Amino acid sequence: MLAQQRQSAILELIRQRGGVRVSHLVSRFGVSDMTIRRDLEVLADRGLIDKVHGGATLAGPGSTEEPGFAAKSVRQRAEKQAIVARAAGLVEPGMAVALSAGTTTAALAARLAEVRGLTVVTNSIPVADALYQNPRPDQTVVLTGGIRTPSDALTGPVAEAAIAALNVDLLFLGVHGMSRRTGFTTPNLLEAAVNRRLIGAARRLVVLADHTKWETIGIATIAPLGEADVLVTDAGLAAEARRELGEQVGELVVVDVG
Repeated sequence: MLAQQRQSAILELIRQRGGVRVSHLVSRFGVSDMTIRRDLEVLADRGLIDKVHGGATLAGPGSTEEPGFAAKSVRQRAEKQAIVARAAGLVEPGMAVALSAGTTTAALAARLAEVRGLTVVTNSIPVADALYQNPRPDQTVVLTGGIRTPSDALTGPVAEAAIAALNVDLLFLGVHGMSRRTGFTTPNLLEAAVNRRLIGAARRLVVLADHTKWETIGIATIAPLGEADVLVTDAGLAAEARRELGEQVGELVVVDVG
């Protein structure tokens, strides 16, 4: 296979998966580690990918670019389902929990519809919808008001004021990105402010983030990594990222994707 053909095949793999490891590419194409790294360098120089430790990801958007809810909902579906299956096990009947906006938290909401005596606080329209579609007489859903964002979050002073008066046992927080330097981030300044209010209202913070969120950076930091009591992610997360996150968060939970 010619170098140009191999590079095209590598780019297509990255587009399909969101990211790949050098070791996987070496095995797949039967070439040396150095050859793959040169291929990645060529693709990175063309602005098509971002090189990360041990591999590469599709070139990221700007730090303020915010995809809509529908666009994000089709990404990493299997990973999200594995993450929310584990996260749901942290919820007990009678708890008060908060769910931030996001496609992963919306997937979690569908599972929480089965938990009796639950009170759910959210600034996410899809999260509230997921619970309203399967109503239980012993559940209470509190949806804040506010200004709607592209990710269907409700933000601004109305949302912040509503959250400030509440206290919950757990907050499940979805994030746009995470890194050691920037912590947990979002591309929306108003959403960051509401998420910080949610963290302040919660006794424990559980972050839900698939492996593609590592080294993705939004313009606004929600919280440093160390504020997370639990981070639930998937086995696609590279070993170095696991090490760094394991040193920062209270508990790192890595789930296998079936």
